[in-house]
Amino acid sequence: MKKIKIKNKFIGEQEPCFIIAELSANHLRKFELAVDTIKAAKKSGADAIKLQTYTPDTITIDSDNEYFKIKGTLWDGKTLYDLYKEAYTPWEWQQKLQKIAEDLGLIFFSSPFDKTAVDFLEGLNVPAYKVASFEITDIPLIEYIASKGKPIIISTGIATLADIEEAVNACKRMGNEQIILLKCTSAYPAPIEEANLLTIPNMVDTFGTIVGLSDHTLGSSVAIASVALGAKVIEKHFILYRDLGGPDAAFSMEPEEFKEMVKSVRDVEKALGKVSYELSEKVKKSKVFARSLFVVKDMKEGELITGENVRSIRPGYGMHPKYLTEIIGKKTRKDVKKGTPLSWDLIE
Repeated sequence: MKKIKIKNKFIGEQEPCFIIAELSANHLRKFELAVDTIKAAKKSGADAIKLQTYTPDTITIDSDNEYFKIKGTLWDGKTLYDLYKEAYTPWEWQQKLQKIAEDLGLIFFSSPFDKTAVDFLEGLNVPAYKVASFEITDIPLIEYIASKGKPIIISTGIATLADIEEAVNACKRMGNEQIILLKCTSAYPAPIEEANLLTIPNMVDTFGTIVGLSDHTLGSSVAIASVALGAKVIEKHFILYRDLGGPDAAFSMEPEEFKEMVKSVRDVEKALGKVSYELSEKVKKSKVFARSLFVVKDMKEGELITGENVRSIRPGYGMHPKYLTEIIGKKTRKDVKKGTPLSWDLIE
């Protein structure tokens, strides 16, 4: 697995998981709330803040016919246009939010939903792009994004295997192999049993890219588990308080929850370590409590060793237990007191 650099962060093998806080619609169209949310994301341990760059008119049309009415989701009863009118982040905010985020040390980037959004974000010189799950089949858009030569993170929430392959090939056709795929379940919130995290290592093998997780499940269990399976990016929706409401509140993470998730991810990374059979100094010291062969009854010189007077017990100062059958029936060279670790010099 190769490494990809986004601004000052390397992503890939032996690198810390890149953790993205998704602002999404959680600003409720209030600029100061967006600022406060970005500050909270930094304090909670995020590496990056991600926005979405669209307007209702760049993502859909204003129509209330049956094709544009939302069914079977949190947003039932709305039209797509009305949902995106409520949820979008004003473009005039984005440069200001970028400066605030970067001054805090966060990486700032966004998901563009059409070419005008890509051009706008190029004007901000964002260091990477995100392709949302529902845009993975928009191959011309992916080609245009990839043509900018920057890392491209692609969510796969609605994608078949063929869809993912086509999107990856679109990037490569444009000479861009800085591709990160995100395992994703496009349900809001997503059921844990549909996470299918075992797909992550398979995606690495199948596509040869860095793979991460865009997670819409409640809580942090799925995100934490993904790291053990090789996820190198985690994206979670972030909100100051779910009680604020809004389109994405129900499946967004509050600051303390996000902070705990980040801590758990970092603990998992430490625990994964490397492939090693070496014993640390602490473990070597503990090894004295392993089993070994001890004399457990007083013995006279020349007495036969049996399973009654020599046993494998803790601690580990005597001979290795593997020699027990070999020494049964042999004799002692001298008197030996109970509690003496057995050694070859005590045996004839």
